[in-house]
Amino acid sequence: MVAEGLVAADGLPHHLPMRILHVETGRHLYGGARQALWLAEALGAHGCDGLFVCTRGSEVAEAAAGRVETWPVRWLGEVDPLALPRLRAAIRRFQPDLLHAHSRRGADLYTAAASALTGVPALVTRRVDRPESGWLARWKYRRYRRVVVLSEAIAHALESGLGAALPPRVRIPSALDTARYRPGGDRTRLAADFDLPAGAPVIAMAAQFIPRKGHQVLLKALPRVWASYPALTCLLFGRGPGRDALARDVARRGWEDRVRLPGWRGDLADILPAVDALVHPALAEGLGLVLLEAGACGVPVVAAAAGGIPEVVVDGGTGLLVPPGDAAALATALLRILDDRALAQRLGAAGRRRVEACHSIPAMASAYARLYRDILQETARR
Repeated sequence: MVAEGLVAADGLPHHLPMRILHVETGRHLYGGARQALWLAEALGAHGCDGLFVCTRGSEVAEAAAGRVETWPVRWLGEVDPLALPRLRAAIRRFQPDLLHAHSRRGADLYTAAASALTGVPALVTRRVDRPESGWLARWKYRRYRRVVVLSEAIAHALESGLGAALPPRVRIPSALDTARYRPGGDRTRLAADFDLPAGAPVIAMAAQFIPRKGHQVLLKALPRVWASYPALTCLLFGRGPGRDALARDVARRGWEDRVRLPGWRGDLADILPAVDALVHPALAEGLGLVLLEAGACGVPVVAAAAGGIPEVVVDGGTGLLVPPGDAAALATALLRILDDRALAQRLGAAGRRRVEACHSIPAMASAYARLYRDILQETARR
């Protein structure tokens, strides 16, 4: 099948839609999976028919149903002997022009293998800034026509481990639904939902409970913040393997009333606009979708200058950046936001403008549609 915009051997243009098979095998509706789903939806405006391969019984499959055409499969993770046959079955059924791998959990490896076996060209979106190396990683990436990275930090991490084995890199940053994430939070409702002290400041962090997100850095910073704002409450949203240990740490310190762990919330778009600041002290980060969410909600950000975060948060422009792992600097930055409401409002408003200008879903979909056409034009010329 020939994609829209390609020119056949007779020189006549074709206007058939591109058929894209997306592979997103994450179980939870974290940032990357939401990005993939938003993209699959928005590509319809660019002449793209899509099939969304996802893990059966997952949050992602549930969210995708009714929004895009889905192909739920049983997917065990990084090592799954039946993953490749299941992908090949989807390819035979859908007859795509292009394969697009979005997640890890083996999706990047098995999509590369499916491309090698079927001859259907493929690309992969890389969302984390951890290096890869070894013969299997080199073999995998050589199967892809492009690697999309969300930030330059991700590109540098890949290059450090793989070098010449990498295909051309293209930077397409994450996007956000700015109609859903917007300013105008209800502080009274926030206080009622979380039983917060009336009028007390509230900061929030939304991240998986894994070491690289920097929860312990925030805990070390909080006593200094409480010295000036003793009624401040810190809401830690998320889930992950480190949650129970962190909860025990909070309890041991006697902070249960001031540090809350409400779990993962699907209504962050309603919660974030009502907090005073979003804190993100990550030690490593590919990009950080929650930083865009906070910006879209007009909320000032205090974050560590790790990985791709400085490509999203403009220090002194849309938020404040501190050295990774520096609890004292994190406390100082939080106090600046809490002490200076004019600064907080200025940073939040600038964050909203930046997200609208640089991180809209239509802009992301346009960039991917152009990239798909470039790849298919190269394939047609071979």
